[in-house]
Amino acid sequence: MRTLSEIQRDMRDYVPKYYAESEVATNILDREAEEFAKLNADIYDVLAQFSIETATWGLARWERIFGLATDPTKTYGQRREILLARKRGVGAVTAELIENVASAYSNGAVSVTANVPAYTIIITFVSETGIPDQINELKAAVRDITPAHLAINYVFRFYTYGELATSGKTYAQVAAAGKTYAQLYNRGLT
Repeated sequence: MRTLSEIQRDMRDYVPKYYAESEVATNILDREAEEFAKLNADIYDVLAQFSIETATWGLARWERIFGLATDPTKTYGQRREILLARKRGVGAVTAELIENVASAYSNGAVSVTANVPAYTIIITFVSETGIPDQINELKAAVRDITPAHLAINYVFRFYTYGELATSGKTYAQVAAAGKTYAQLYNRGLT
């Protein structure tokens, strides 16, 4: 996207040099450049709505396309996660498909295994610590694409005392950071 100063410079380059001495002419060129910059920004904003990853005000249209209810209380990031999971959840149900849908919500690596004799799918969150923020939406999306006769088990990774001990931090340092036990257990020292 071109900046206002680039547009102004280009517009001044297109007119005869003696216009630079006229306040009226330079003022007109500057006002037109501002309008072109606004138009340019609006064009890029509209183009951003064509992709779920960059959409903002266009998320409502994406939600309508996928048959989802618009929840304005959720952030753009949360709404995008739901849309991306729905988009990924199309096709024959395989471990890869379930993994794609689950990873859209967890923002990390997910491992999916099937325990065929027990009719169970096990979803393990590998790279992220704790329970994902939108676990209920994740469960609903996975249940939506998984055959009804299969049970789904979720395995989460939590920050352990052993990890805290090897971090070199003392209890006083952790307490000074203002972390509660639940925050430490669910998200670690980050």
